[in-house]
Amino acid sequence: MSERPTPDLTILETRVYRGANVWSYDKAIHLVVDLGSLEQFPTSTLPGFAEDLVAMLPGLREHSCSRGRRGGFVERLQEGTWLGHVAEHTALALQQVVGHDIRRGKTRQVEGSPGVYNIIYGYVDEQVGLLAGRLAVRLVNHLVQGDPDLDWEAELERFILKAERSAFGPSTQAILDEAVSRDIPWIRLNQHSLVQLGQGVHAKRIRATMTSNTSSIAVDVASDKDLTTKLLGAAGLPVPKQDSVRTADQAVAAATRIGFPVVLKPLDGNHGRGVCLDLRSEADVRVAFSVAQDQSRRGWVIVESFVTGKDYRCLIINGRMEAIAERVPAHVVGDGTSTVEQLVELTNADPRRGVGHEKVLTRIKVDDAAVEVLAGQGHQLDSVPEQGETVRLALTGNMSTGGISIDRTFEAHPENVEIAEEAARMIGLDIAGIDFICPDITEPVRETGGAICEVNAAPGFRMHTHPTIGEPQFISKPVVDMLFPPGAQSRIPIVAVTGTNGKTTTSRMISHIFKGMGRKVGMTSTDGVVIDERLLIKADASGPRSARMVLQNPRVDFAVFEVARGGILREGLGYERNDVAVVLNVQPDHLGLRGIDTVEQLADVKAVLVEAVPRDGHAVLNADDPLVREMRRKCSGQVVWFSMEEPGTEVRDMVEAHCRRGGKALVLNPSDRGEMIVVKHGRREMQLAWTHLLPATFGGRARMNVQNALGAAAAAFAAGAPLHDIRQGLRTFATSYYLSPGRLNEVEVDGVNVIVDYCHNAPGMKMLGDFVDRVGESLESSHDLARPSRIGIIATAGDRRDQDMRELGHIAAQHFDVVVVREDEALRGRERGDVAALVREGVNAAMAEGARCKQVETVLEEIKAVRRAMSHANKGDLVVVCVDQHAQVMSELESWSKTAQAGAGTSEEHPTADPDYVAALTDE
Repeated sequence: MSERPTPDLTILETRVYRGANVWSYDKAIHLVVDLGSLEQFPTSTLPGFAEDLVAMLPGLREHSCSRGRRGGFVERLQEGTWLGHVAEHTALALQQVVGHDIRRGKTRQVEGSPGVYNIIYGYVDEQVGLLAGRLAVRLVNHLVQGDPDLDWEAELERFILKAERSAFGPSTQAILDEAVSRDIPWIRLNQHSLVQLGQGVHAKRIRATMTSNTSSIAVDVASDKDLTTKLLGAAGLPVPKQDSVRTADQAVAAATRIGFPVVLKPLDGNHGRGVCLDLRSEADVRVAFSVAQDQSRRGWVIVESFVTGKDYRCLIINGRMEAIAERVPAHVVGDGTSTVEQLVELTNADPRRGVGHEKVLTRIKVDDAAVEVLAGQGHQLDSVPEQGETVRLALTGNMSTGGISIDRTFEAHPENVEIAEEAARMIGLDIAGIDFICPDITEPVRETGGAICEVNAAPGFRMHTHPTIGEPQFISKPVVDMLFPPGAQSRIPIVAVTGTNGKTTTSRMISHIFKGMGRKVGMTSTDGVVIDERLLIKADASGPRSARMVLQNPRVDFAVFEVARGGILREGLGYERNDVAVVLNVQPDHLGLRGIDTVEQLADVKAVLVEAVPRDGHAVLNADDPLVREMRRKCSGQVVWFSMEEPGTEVRDMVEAHCRRGGKALVLNPSDRGEMIVVKHGRREMQLAWTHLLPATFGGRARMNVQNALGAAAAAFAAGAPLHDIRQGLRTFATSYYLSPGRLNEVEVDGVNVIVDYCHNAPGMKMLGDFVDRVGESLESSHDLARPSRIGIIATAGDRRDQDMRELGHIAAQHFDVVVVREDEALRGRERGDVAALVREGVNAAMAEGARCKQVETVLEEIKAVRRAMSHANKGDLVVVCVDQHAQVMSELESWSKTAQAGAGTSEEHPTADPDYVAALTDE
């Protein structure tokens, strides 16, 4: 062990999971850290470390850790724990400082890498969570060996301020908390307060306390204080006398006409900025005019009569008064010995006060405006107020300037409540803050005097949800009730599909079934984002960002997501849960990437979808795949099996036993007429369709699409689709280029049968090879002359393992007479020609073992490879193109077909058939 520790805890990698992931059921931040020399120094070997850490973050005393009781983590610190674990708890404690009650976290060592740890912890706000992780690492290093650049108090203050800027305000957070309590999902749409509640067609939006129901005209009216007063006055509601002006002279003239004292405020201001009260002379008006005009976006200033009394805020939601608060401006109370400045410090020491909206009260800020207010009362910062004297430091009672609030909800006179509700209706706001100035809210303002001085769009909720004195009012409930009345839906059904092969075709089948039912389906796949059969984005869209895009679309009422391994590892699912999870298969592909080295680890990644199934959801699992079968243990909902095994086998017996217990399954029942897809629910059996009559199965020969059809039908059945709609969907789904581009697309080019497919891995090649054998046998039985040749163009991605590339070539050689090896456009870290060389090694090895293949060539460019394969083909032959850029390949085949139809059949007429030209394309 080293004699002295070195503060070299470093972050190697950072990931943000925005949904369920391999580490957690909920969103989380993942830090990969290297402890360096600190791996040799648990906390018990660092004198004073635990005491100093807890002194800096007292909230750590509440952490239970693995002990399951308060103080458990402190015990672990004293007994000795590793500093990666300490960083995890520190990140959680920092988030708790800013009011984010997050307690989920874990730390695990990276297998085979001493000193390297995975730290996973939950978060509420992504930016706050990331900042907390970085600051936690800095703090641990600082405590190991003092960092002169780290001023902890200043760093913590900066962290709180940054968290305040990126976190939701108290009003938005209150609405979100209520929505979450009702299981209403939400998506943050920007870095401010624009939030979507609900999904797809059910979505509503809020920005602070403005909602999708808020009228734009009403907001404009409320922002124009002059127009607001005129409208309210015309309705017979009590309002102060006022006028709008643009110059100081006009302000003086208006004040003289209205009568002193007066108030000046910006026409379109907010939060009390630029409001000057109790102006009693022309000189006061001129000084106040420039203050108010500076805060007016349009340069207009309101001059109105000064109404004396207390400041009340009436909150009206959906036409009903829900809360009333008395607002008291920021102030201190003298004790006869302390100065005003000292009294402010004592008041700000109240633990309920914090920076911005961090806590229920805001610290009083002593600025030029506060000094001016003090001067108006005959005080300075070093003045000593008398015992019991109230000294104001702000003119308005806004919470953001340090004011306090007193709940008066149940004390207001009914007439005053009626006036406030009528004011909101006159302006047209669904959520309105009506500011009353009157002597006592318990007495009618028409009798005691008083007026509505302002109507606020997007009023703050903090004074009502966290009053300084009185009972809190749960005002977010009526807001959510207004947006989502009792019984209203907020979620759309989500079907998520994963597996090594078949994901895209199965997703398209499911989408096709529900489109036929009249649903507006949003689908993501490796081809792009499709909304109601219209391709919006052409890209690999099998990740979480594309899923969120679908959930934000207001037309979508049903979502089908293809979920790839990479997206799960990179960002998680991108949504909270899926109603139906479909797992088609788990086979060795993408191994050796992002720490996934075995097929069992790959299965754990894909099982995230199953773990995201709620209790009332379904997991559709392939009973024929042993790794998929094991996922049933991770499902909280019901399992729906599908199987291609014949009756009497072990797997089929397991499925039958499941159904006898009331479960659901889709199976194949063979007969003399063919294979029938049968839906089983409990002891009931319902025939769905003959496999050979489904266009996508090529008369039952495409066994991979028989499996895909079983998975799609099971998913649709689990999602509530009637059997006749499922049957109709499967019967009308074909693997044409327009319905399923790049997946078993069949075209005929001058008598040559061409299949275009996206096969790119060894397990997929096995299934494709089986299909080629079945089609080839059919062609041979119908061919009168020589046996038709089978020509294959094959390739794989550059990020696959070397042995996987060789295996792909080895399998292909067993099914094709001629193999043309090409490469993808994106090399994924390989040098040009490396991938093709490895694939060709596999082909050559198979040929040496006596495989079907007799000729192998390398043509790196895809289009040239297609031309080379077509030059080999004669009428009746079968050409299979394992495609990368399917649109370009289909275009090339179409042009070849047109040339053939025009009568070009010789080498002179068709340049691609010329032997010299063909030789030039071949790159050995």
